[in-house]
Amino acid sequence: MSVAFVFPGQGAQSIGMGKALAEAYPVARAVFEEVDEALGESLSRMIWEGDIETLTLTENAQPALMATSIAALRALEAEGYGMDKVSFVAGHSLGEYSALAAAGTFTVADAARLLRVRGRAMQQAVPVGQGAMAAVLGIDVAAVEALAEKAAQGQVCQVANENDPAQNVVSGDKAAVERAVALAKDSGAKRALLLPVSAPFHCALMAPAAVEMERALGEVRMSPPAVPLVSNVEAKAVRDADDIRALLVRQVTGRVRWVASVDWMAAQGVSEFWEIGAGKALSGMIRRIAKDAITRNIASPEDITAALVA
Repeated sequence: MSVAFVFPGQGAQSIGMGKALAEAYPVARAVFEEVDEALGESLSRMIWEGDIETLTLTENAQPALMATSIAALRALEAEGYGMDKVSFVAGHSLGEYSALAAAGTFTVADAARLLRVRGRAMQQAVPVGQGAMAAVLGIDVAAVEALAEKAAQGQVCQVANENDPAQNVVSGDKAAVERAVALAKDSGAKRALLLPVSAPFHCALMAPAAVEMERALGEVRMSPPAVPLVSNVEAKAVRDADDIRALLVRQVTGRVRWVASVDWMAAQGVSEFWEIGAGKALSGMIRRIAKDAITRNIASPEDITAALVA
């Protein structure tokens, strides 16, 4: 049996996430305290007592999800199941930073500060209302690529996320993405819907944010990960810190190749994928990609008990 730890991306956030872990495990509470100190504000209070609209702001959601994931990991480690049991780490978009913090490439504090910069830079790259993203369901990525190209009409419309074999996300100029939604059924899609996001992530419009992240990443000390990272951009393992830095810059405008990443890990013998942190979205995607894989969710003390018993 080979295990991979995978870390969720934006959209998994919820009020109260991680609170039960922090109450049950001092090491989990310490993660939230470290993130609060790094950001100079009580992000933990926002996560546990705030409103979902404020938490969902990109600059808040990104470090909050990372903190929740690492808190869950620390609690799991406290029960004797740590990174020494894991063959690979991977994360969906911002989850890649959580994966790297888990593997020791960044400190938790540096990951929090980087994600605050990343969130703000991505939000500011495109004025609100000028970009959009849409999920296209029921057709493969090649068909979605053709749809995006047809819808672009001189604007940006690109595949941003390959989430599972029949769920892909397009991103770009709002008018172009809306055209893609309108054209989707004619392309054979079962459904296409605009997503409630504040910016068009993972497309060429994010180029200003990539420049900002290159600067920010250049100022942070990075170590080789203790466990190989399966990169969003290349969908294969990488261990060199300089390569990872370059891939994180490319990731801002590049495609999240989740299907290929899961396929690659399964081909290396990974049979269990543990989703560390909030939500269960990745587990659902993984079961549709690698149908024989076992998935486990680690978001609460009860989840940890169940996983270790199993």
